[in-house]
Amino acid sequence: MKDKAKINKEEAVAEKPFTVRGEVYEWAQSLITALVICILVFVFVFRLVDVVGDSMNNTLFHGDKMVVLDLPYTPKQGDIVVFRKDEYKPEALVKRVIATEGQTVEIDFDKGIVYVDGVALDEPYTADYTYIPIDFSGVQTVPEGCVFVMGDNRNRSTDSRKAEIGMVDTRLIIGKVVFVLFPLDRIGSPYGG
Repeated sequence: MKDKAKINKEEAVAEKPFTVRGEVYEWAQSLITALVICILVFVFVFRLVDVVGDSMNNTLFHGDKMVVLDLPYTPKQGDIVVFRKDEYKPEALVKRVIATEGQTVEIDFDKGIVYVDGVALDEPYTADYTYIPIDFSGVQTVPEGCVFVMGDNRNRSTDSRKAEIGMVDTRLIIGKVVFVLFPLDRIGSPYGG
């Protein structure tokens, strides 16, 4: 019985002779398949986006390359998102979601504190307190289907406080930042931890 199994194995090997050409073809086929999968993932699931400017310092810096999840999702408070506001600027903008639909935003510019639904935000990620109102005044309620966004470098950020940007329609959001890819010394999640 063992001899019969041994003979069958030897016959199977003999039927498929090893050739360098066949081996190269198999490797090339595998590499092309992997490349196509990577392209599809980066076209339909993820996107690479560069940070332009210093409005997100000390979380993200000018020139950082970010991986952005490019699938529709519901933004949450604290998410870092990339969105377009072509009437303000043709480049994509990167900001943090401060409040979502139905929430109220109030900013005490004397103390530099941002309140959402009457509660002061704990914001260890900001570069400084929020002292510059731009066009913002009073208490504002985020409309349905919108978010209120701000840069982490509050006094050097053009964000929802500016009338030209205002409340951001969630349909304009390209995606959520999930990972910093470059520079290598900053690789990882922008959310800390």
